[in-house]
Amino acid sequence: MFAMSRPENDGWESYRSDLEKAERKVAGEIQPGARAMVVAILVFVLLLSLILPHTGDARGVDVLMGDSKALSVGIAVPSRIFTWLVLVFGVGFSMLALLTRRWVLAWIALAGSALSSAVGLLAVWSRQTAVHGHPGPGIGLLLGWLAVIVLTFHWARVVWTRTAVQLAAEEQRRAASAESQSRSLLDDVDRREDNS
Repeated sequence: MFAMSRPENDGWESYRSDLEKAERKVAGEIQPGARAMVVAILVFVLLLSLILPHTGDARGVDVLMGDSKALSVGIAVPSRIFTWLVLVFGVGFSMLALLTRRWVLAWIALAGSALSSAVGLLAVWSRQTAVHGHPGPGIGLLLGWLAVIVLTFHWARVVWTRTAVQLAAEEQRRAASAESQSRSLLDDVDRREDNS
């Protein structure tokens, strides 16, 4: 009797381990779908914003490097921090997350983009309240700030969707486990009735 029930348990254990592997795989990946194209376009816009003027004649690349052109127009710390955050999180981690489809990289891209959005606000504000005749925010700074705000929104949607998929997979596994347990209990009851 014990030998008969063991193969069923081995089959269930194999099935259960396959389900757990699939669940772990789903838990670690994102499926951005059509948002992947939107995110890729936004990354391109962020790269374009680094080539355009951020203020006066200073382009985003000049702000990144802190060269003499950027210093001559009075680039403040928030602008430099914003351009670095855009490069690292908006471009770097966004591309890594799209290429690898790893959930943790998407979360990092989301958090970094959200931080970039806040620092971008400060960078634009600091250019508008500049004193000593320095120029205001340029098209590159404004475009980069808008793009990183939209990128934050899309990363939030991708991460949230992934969480819903994970919850659905977990619910499926629970339902299969409950069904297997009830079948196992019914089989045990049937065996006991047959033996008595």
